[in-house]
Amino acid sequence: MSHLAILCVRNEGAFLLEWLAHHRAVGFDEFLIFSNDCQDGTDALLDRLDTLGHVTHVRNDGPYDKGGIQFTALKAAAKHKLVRKADWILPLDVDEFVNIHCGDHTLGALHAAIPDATAITLTWRLFGANAQVRYNDAPVLDTFIRAAPAVMYWPWRAAMFKTLYRNDGTYKKPGVHRPRDTNDTKLASARWFDGNADPLPEPFLNKRIFSNYGKDNYGLVQLNHYPLGAMESYVLKADRGRAVHSEDLLGLDYWVERNFNTDEDTTIQSLTAPRAQMLAELKSDPELAKLHGDAVTWRRNRFEELLQKEPFRALFGRLMMTPPSQPVPRQAAQFMVGYANLARKIGKNPP
Repeated sequence: MSHLAILCVRNEGAFLLEWLAHHRAVGFDEFLIFSNDCQDGTDALLDRLDTLGHVTHVRNDGPYDKGGIQFTALKAAAKHKLVRKADWILPLDVDEFVNIHCGDHTLGALHAAIPDATAITLTWRLFGANAQVRYNDAPVLDTFIRAAPAVMYWPWRAAMFKTLYRNDGTYKKPGVHRPRDTNDTKLASARWFDGNADPLPEPFLNKRIFSNYGKDNYGLVQLNHYPLGAMESYVLKADRGRAVHSEDLLGLDYWVERNFNTDEDTTIQSLTAPRAQMLAELKSDPELAKLHGDAVTWRRNRFEELLQKEPFRALFGRLMMTPPSQPVPRQAAQFMVGYANLARKIGKNPP
């Protein structure tokens, strides 16, 4: 039984190897990855991964449909041979990590727990910045361990999900949050389940993109979502724009609605050993290791460039003055160091 992950990336080379290693450990065996407009060498890194047989890389350089870059990529994916032959499909972003809580924490265990499912909703669990100011070349999964509560009533996007679905012809195209373009003759036999193995009603078959509020949706599986990263990384994310609407500049509202640090959640560490082994294997290739290092260097240099400009300097300053939703160890010291760095930069380069 094959599992295909679909990914769209731009300037994410510093995070890509960890993401790939983790999802190999989860049980995905095929990766269809689209890149566009990369300045950090992500496209070259993907070319090398493609050459080595780890992924299939497609350059998505435009022109783009009115739905934007990601929609254009998914439209192309619908026609790709990997999509046509996959048994199960899950479109993801590079800041999303599948976290399975049952059995050996792999896709096989999840299917064994929900054998009748033709679609399983993987609800986001939002992970905050954990008071990290500086970007460091360290695993995301080890750095950002504080998250939103398991039961949330606001914001509504905290209940959004991605869909792992059986590629049996019920849906003809992959979508950002759920598969699209239904085959109505097969739709009646679709069986949707949530992350607790509870059957879902009819609206989920062709409409819903978020789970029910006010309940824990993570019994068997959740989707760890790291939308912020460290403050420096968030400035770069603001420069890149939203995944779906790349022209929209991210601001403080996006940060505040996602920076939840109330609960510690280290459940994804269940796959630390196989993830670390696979990451080491990837980095044992000298070219991949160099391309990863180049992407890390680009990220640091790009932050320095952006801090010389408005509105990025103002955004970073506002981030420094916005407390997280829950204090964490050494938070005060980290903020003071970060703010001192900001003051020094602005002093040298006034607006």
